[in-house]
Amino acid sequence: MENINWGELPFGYVKTDYNVRSYYRNGKWGALEVSSEETINIHIAATALHYGQESFEGLKAFRGKDGKIRLFRWQENAKRMRNSAIGVRMAQVPDELFYEAIQKVIKLNERFVPPYGSGASLYLRPLLIGSGPQVGVKPANEYLFMMFVTPVGPYFKEGFKPVKMKIEREFDRAAPLGTGSIKVGGNYAASLNALHNAHEEGYASALFLDAREKKYIDEAGPANFFGIKNNTYITPKSNSILPSITNMSLIDIAQDMGMNVERRSITVDELGTFEEAGACGTAAVISPIAKIDDIANGKSYVYTESGEAGPVSTALYKQLQGIQTGDVEDKFGWVDFVE
Repeated sequence: MENINWGELPFGYVKTDYNVRSYYRNGKWGALEVSSEETINIHIAATALHYGQESFEGLKAFRGKDGKIRLFRWQENAKRMRNSAIGVRMAQVPDELFYEAIQKVIKLNERFVPPYGSGASLYLRPLLIGSGPQVGVKPANEYLFMMFVTPVGPYFKEGFKPVKMKIEREFDRAAPLGTGSIKVGGNYAASLNALHNAHEEGYASALFLDAREKKYIDEAGPANFFGIKNNTYITPKSNSILPSITNMSLIDIAQDMGMNVERRSITVDELGTFEEAGACGTAAVISPIAKIDDIANGKSYVYTESGEAGPVSTALYKQLQGIQTGDVEDKFGWVDFVE
């Protein structure tokens, strides 16, 4: 792809050649279809448009030094999408269909897989929507599963450089017994005002608090939060946090590196005790946090002033990225290859 500057790619949409689709009709999934169209025809009364019957995923494929294309923990994405489907009453996509879609869409768009060492990756976006019509508030009887790909750079434009975040007190992202723990569009819609305001004020993202007490750390915008202190990796435990596959992986890597791990409630006041802090997710991988401002309380929590990530965050990042690209032994069995 001579017209793509791989090293300068943003985290955004780049047109690729093909996407794949399958319909759920009459109680079963149909054959996977290949399309070069970037649009879909959808019924005017589709439940995705009216009642939020929608779920999506995000996963990445990486080209290694050996030229092979690696997939990272796709089974966890398939599992999370099934949980999301259960959460908003949609038909579940079986592993076999999910995996077939991954393999087919990557092979059809192989020329868009960024080269090894470019810092870019191929982002896969599975999407499941209620395509059948309903006027009353009820689930659809027809669903559409799609998957498209696009080459991407880092989610935060700073890449693996510390960013500033602010604590969000005006808006809630999700309620404890709502949809916060599944990956549906409504959670992201609810975060848009807060994220827009944070960006306008010069912050990379907003750090949401729990909706009930406004006391505990919830999510770091579109990512999970973690803090480091006393050789311990600490990340929030909450019913309204999306279970991040990256966070899950970092927990295992941290333990393998000899660290302790705690998944528990984290109060705002505890932010001042961390040696390092970061946000993690498929899109961001790890985004180290330089400073968190709690504007309402006139407090700031600073983790680095050097412009560089801390040693623990750096080690975690290098280990995870190394496994994803094949530079580090995959002792966890997380990687599969495009066949």
